[in-house]
Amino acid sequence: MDQITVRDAVTAFADFMEPTSAELDAIEQEIPLILADVDLLDAQIITLDRTPSELDARRIRRARRRVLAERAALATRTAAAASLPGGAA
Repeated sequence: MDQITVRDAVTAFADFMEPTSAELDAIEQEIPLILADVDLLDAQIITLDRTPSELDARRIRRARRRVLAERAALATRTAAAASLPGGAA
């Protein structure tokens, strides 16, 4: 009787578990937006246990504007890539 270990079961699908090149490219395109979201979360977390100061409020507004700008830029890049012949969307 053959025994299958957890390692055997996991490594049997290892090739399918890795991200494809297209998925890695999509993640790379989204990195600026991800970083902007992290900055916004940082700004919001700082104010959780206190009343936000004017500086905190400016930091949050600036972070929100950056997130919106990165979302718009990502949408533009995605639309441009989709309109190119052979482009990956």
